[in-house]
Amino acid sequence: MIQTTEAVQQKLDALPRKPGVYLMHNLKGRVVYVGKAIDLASRVRSYFHASAQENAKTRRLVAEITDLEWILTDSEVEALILEANLIKKHRPRYNIRLKDDKRYPYLKVTHEDFPKVLITRRMQRDGGRYFGPYTSSNALRETLDLIRRLFPYRTCDREITGQDRRACLYYDLRLCTAPCIGAVDRAQYNAVIEQLIHFMGGETEEVMGDMRQQIDAAATGLQFERAAQLRDRYKALQQVMEHQRIITTAATNQDVVAMARDNGNACVEVFFVRNGKLLGREYFVMEGAGNDDDEAVVTAFLQQFYTEAASVPPEILLPAQIAEAAVLEQWLRVKRGDVVYINVPREGPGRELLDLASTNATETLRLLKAQWEMDQHRSELALSELQQGLDLPRPPVRMECYDISTTQGVEVVGSMVVFEHGVPRKAHYRRFKIRTVVGQDDFASMREVLTRRFDRWRRVNSGEQRGARGNQAWAMLPDLLIVDGGKGQLGMAVEVLETFGLTDQVPVVGLAKRYEEIFIPARRVPVRFDAAAPAILLLQRIRDEAHRFAITYHRQRRQQVGLASQIDEIPGIGPVKRRALLKHLGSLDAIQKADAQSLRAVPGISKVLATTIVEHFERLRREQELEAQESGG
Repeated sequence: MIQTTEAVQQKLDALPRKPGVYLMHNLKGRVVYVGKAIDLASRVRSYFHASAQENAKTRRLVAEITDLEWILTDSEVEALILEANLIKKHRPRYNIRLKDDKRYPYLKVTHEDFPKVLITRRMQRDGGRYFGPYTSSNALRETLDLIRRLFPYRTCDREITGQDRRACLYYDLRLCTAPCIGAVDRAQYNAVIEQLIHFMGGETEEVMGDMRQQIDAAATGLQFERAAQLRDRYKALQQVMEHQRIITTAATNQDVVAMARDNGNACVEVFFVRNGKLLGREYFVMEGAGNDDDEAVVTAFLQQFYTEAASVPPEILLPAQIAEAAVLEQWLRVKRGDVVYINVPREGPGRELLDLASTNATETLRLLKAQWEMDQHRSELALSELQQGLDLPRPPVRMECYDISTTQGVEVVGSMVVFEHGVPRKAHYRRFKIRTVVGQDDFASMREVLTRRFDRWRRVNSGEQRGARGNQAWAMLPDLLIVDGGKGQLGMAVEVLETFGLTDQVPVVGLAKRYEEIFIPARRVPVRFDAAAPAILLLQRIRDEAHRFAITYHRQRRQQVGLASQIDEIPGIGPVKRRALLKHLGSLDAIQKADAQSLRAVPGISKVLATTIVEHFERLRREQELEAQESGG
């Protein structure tokens, strides 16, 4: 055994010879590795044997360990599940892990009388049907557009009674079947949703047969317009099926998993075969693979991917055997509720599919590496351009951008976003609820935000504030401070920096959106970069991220205040008209859902104001839907 601290040695001596999960901590108390074992004592002590030090990764890990903890489980399967959850929670630096696994989107069919279909980044036990995860939000949105043309569904938040006077524009565009006006009843609407679910599951022949029966029934019932609409959807579905690659005539459901490696990078490609057809494919990048062998990477992928996967097929094909196949099969059987086999085909269609997936993985990794290198080059070029164009003493490796968000002075908030080497450092993002400013005063609000930020810097570095979580974000000074706005906001930032004696240490600029001008203190003429210059594109990205972060927080605050304040935000609505709306329509919810015609019947509400109210709440609903899709809500 190599020499260890007394605290670690005590933990090693106390390890039980039972199954469980172990967590290794560094000096800061962070979890740097999570593992599982049938025999905790034997497995954990093996890291400290001299033979284990031949592995560079193990050597670095052991050098960081200052504490150990473990959790006992009743079986190896329980340990596997717990290990996956702890890796997802702590994202330990020495574990092999799915890159950005929290960000993968899913397609969700909601569980309600008239279901909706949406994109989410969080899978919950809420009765909804999920498909995914997918790696590309853009590709998923294209899929969403396709299935909405094939299987029209609603996107609104209306209470569906079938008694609404008119449908929205989507009905005219044939993108919704309009249950709101009774164009279809609940059974008919849900039949379309069931077809959508079967289609997403690869059961296209069943969907087409069902649709053919509906066409015949509509024609027999002399519902010629409905028959024509169904016929158009049927033809569109036929075109989609023509592009689906048939792998085998057998109704096989498989996931085909292959991997490519190159200089420490690992890319896993998954082919999804449903009912004998290649339904789609996704790639996933694994972090922390380093010099680990292929078996360890594939095992880590299976464990983490199927923890989050919306469905598990009866068969998973791998390019080579893995030692933990048996325990993974046991776990996957529990998740699926039926048998699951992990197989390694040597010949035939399965082997051909694996070879094809492997070729795709290699090509995907090649393209990703080229993109990473290009992004790194662009970032370095952008930082160099900023240094020269803004006369900075050094490239602005760390940049902080600030923005203010409010609606007519209600729930004013500020945001701080951080980019390092041209990449978001989201762990250092901060948000501020404005405390000292009454009404809408963006200059004063910016002063408060910056004052609070640099006061935290002063307190952390003077030792006045110790041990607070996230102090690292406050302790560092930016190489470039950016405020969203022109000369006014810039002047406010300069005043704050002068107060803290930081004018010589922190360069500051104001980015005005109208002409994308960059204002610099003591310089009369703003700086302008070429519209396609990497420098301005990076600044725009940072500014847009600060705006997104601020407005997201503002919406959260506004929703907490409630619908009453949302009504007050509408131009032209004061206490008198608000009371008239409540008296006539009966509730805040009824106001939110009322159409323009109903609103015009309220005393004092003009045609223009009625339209403004409807547009206001429609915009809020769209914003909430978009935010839910982007954040996983």
